[in-house]
Amino acid sequence: MPRFYLFVLLSLSLCLQHVVASPPLPSGLSPSVPVAPALPSGLFKAPPLPAGIEPTQNSNHSFSSLKEPFFDLSGFWDIRSGLRTQGDSHQQQKSINEARLHLALQTELDTLTFTLNTDVIYDETNSQRAINLDKGQGWIDLRQANVAWSPFSFMDIKIGRQILTWGTGDLIFINDLFPKDWQAFFTGRDLEYLKAPSDAIKSSFFTDYANLDIVYTPRFDADRSITGEKLSYYSPLTNSLQGEHQLIKADRPYSDELALRLYKNIGVNELALYTYHGYWKSPMAYQPSTNKNRYPVMRSLGASLRRPLWKGISNVELGYYDAYEHAAKDNPFTPNSEVRLLLGYEQELIKNLTLSFQYYLEWMQDYKHYKASMLSIGATHQRHEFRHVLTNRISVLTHQQNINWSLFTFYSPSDSDAYIRPNIHYKINDHWAIETGGNIFIGKQYRFFGQFKKNNNLYAAIRYGF
Repeated sequence: MPRFYLFVLLSLSLCLQHVVASPPLPSGLSPSVPVAPALPSGLFKAPPLPAGIEPTQNSNHSFSSLKEPFFDLSGFWDIRSGLRTQGDSHQQQKSINEARLHLALQTELDTLTFTLNTDVIYDETNSQRAINLDKGQGWIDLRQANVAWSPFSFMDIKIGRQILTWGTGDLIFINDLFPKDWQAFFTGRDLEYLKAPSDAIKSSFFTDYANLDIVYTPRFDADRSITGEKLSYYSPLTNSLQGEHQLIKADRPYSDELALRLYKNIGVNELALYTYHGYWKSPMAYQPSTNKNRYPVMRSLGASLRRPLWKGISNVELGYYDAYEHAAKDNPFTPNSEVRLLLGYEQELIKNLTLSFQYYLEWMQDYKHYKASMLSIGATHQRHEFRHVLTNRISVLTHQQNINWSLFTFYSPSDSDAYIRPNIHYKINDHWAIETGGNIFIGKQYRFFGQFKKNNNLYAAIRYGF
């Protein structure tokens, strides 16, 4: 990570030299076409770059001739607390209890836009006070720290820590292989914190034929996954639930990642192709010799389509995850390759009432080899070859659209488990808002959603924005 930020500082130095010595670029950083297709409600979107940055008129630039920087400071103060609805011998009763000050600073310097977003946190449920920016631990969580500019009219570049997202799913991700924070998601933080930051270089190219996004991450950015710190989980090795006394320890690869998206709007159709080369985002493999989990290598190909259908919006997304390690299909401690499919539909039935449905499929490849490998180690429970998940979102706006009543449900008929997310958000005025909600899990402890049933929780929050 220090090498990456050294690289960023060197890049900024070169950019400043460019400001001093080069003629001005044409005004306007925003491309003539949108950088990303619109996403369904409920999925966090990264904020767009500001449009129309004016260059200086004098080509013989000097620091004395530059305009005074314009600083745009905003943020919020969020206090949030929650309790488990049942006892859990592996965790404390409080599921979340934190105060968070979010500061967002943006400044424009000639043709460059600098962004810095950071959170200052007091988290009573986390004993880890040391700062770890990769895991989001400690009293500071750096969300964004980047510089963006357009060296050409057809090209945008952003370097540094940033929030990245693409794909068409609503809380289901196939080709979006950027890091997620599942601890934040399951404990009741604001939905925007589901997306964890990436330390990356993003280049976007815009043409009349198609648009291309290239995201290069010099060092692998993993999910902030379930490790036992705040949430109990099922361990197949012990056939039992584990928690903060049995944390998952993983060897993190010191290697890079590459993700590409080629996309184009054809009439009302939003089409995209994706590819990724890196690792599984969670430590899904286990190394018996070291007694540690690890991140196995993985590459993927995918595609998506989003378009109007009847009175709503439909989407289709497909991905193939290639677990290409040698003999992976015969190794019970390494995930097999998978095909993943998503079908979705969203419609506003009446004014202020929106309903959406999704069908999601995980199809494990080489399933016979998987079953044989699991039997060889005497595994008690095995995954199904096909995992089906149905989702349903109901969203109602009342009181001049100031109160949002939302219910999101995941249900897996193959695993016979479910996850229910009720939420009520009340915008009191332009500054104050209150929120309450829950995370409810149902099912057997060895299934994906069922393993979290000891983590059922209710939470409430108050926020002041400025």
